[in-house]
Amino acid sequence: MAPVAVDYSGSPHFEPKPRPTIIIEKNNIEVGDSDSQQFHEGYIPAEDSICREIVSSTEIQDKGYLEYGCSHYRRRCRIRAPCCNEIFDCRHCHNEAKNNISIDRKLRHDVPRHQVQKIICSLCDTEQEVQQFCNNCGVCMGRYFCGICKLFDDDISKGQFHCSGCGICRIGGSENFFHCDNCGCCYSTLLKNSHPCVERAMHHDCPVCFEYLFESRNDVTAMPCGHTIHKNCLEDMQEHYQYVCPLCSKSVCDMSKVWEKFDLEIAATPMPESYQSKMVWILCNDCGANSEVTYHVVAQKCPNCKSYNTRQTRGIHR
Repeated sequence: MAPVAVDYSGSPHFEPKPRPTIIIEKNNIEVGDSDSQQFHEGYIPAEDSICREIVSSTEIQDKGYLEYGCSHYRRRCRIRAPCCNEIFDCRHCHNEAKNNISIDRKLRHDVPRHQVQKIICSLCDTEQEVQQFCNNCGVCMGRYFCGICKLFDDDISKGQFHCSGCGICRIGGSENFFHCDNCGCCYSTLLKNSHPCVERAMHHDCPVCFEYLFESRNDVTAMPCGHTIHKNCLEDMQEHYQYVCPLCSKSVCDMSKVWEKFDLEIAATPMPESYQSKMVWILCNDCGANSEVTYHVVAQKCPNCKSYNTRQTRGIHR
């Protein structure tokens, strides 16, 4: 950009330096050297100067990109927690420090994410109101920014999006999820027409690890019964041969092949003659039917859905 001097009247005058003719093809107009241009108060700087300013601005905004943050987020700011007035890298860092077993039970607490009012730029340490760009050094404190959740994140590969139904930000791309108003949470679009609706399905702790599912950063899945659980917790259960929902005891996968093996085992294990006519009442955990069946020491089969996932409700008749 040519040097500019501004007098006190506010009208700019220019002192251009000689330079070779530059031809800019734009709207079929040729622009010659600076001496041939007619300058006036509404003069717009040459396009190459504007580009340099944009590049410079971009360099400032991208300074420190992916170099700051914590184990939870790559970001260029910290938060001042409104609950205890202390500074943390993010709300998860706060919760890990302030809500753990080493803290007095009466003092344990989580940060109210929506109430965060102050942030601190990681590059210049300027404390300011919540905003995406630092008002002091101009750096972008997070390429993904949500002013509602006060969330900053430079790693946009997560596909962050804000769900107005949930009231919080989620990851995975908005095009891959839908919000179920009855369940009160987001599910994969693959489950849009097949998931069983359970009111406030994720507004409870994981039945295995007891982490609050609605705000969990780990993958959550819905079991056939409609109850939700961490995906990795469900896989751990199955590795330990646990195939029923911890909440309602319904089967979490197709057990038909297992039931066939039970049939073979029962056929190969006849009961003593004195027990062959004994009857018991069972409740099927899968279909909910109550039935009277012949007692067997291995298992009792539901005559309604052919499941062996049953429990005895009344003893052997004498």
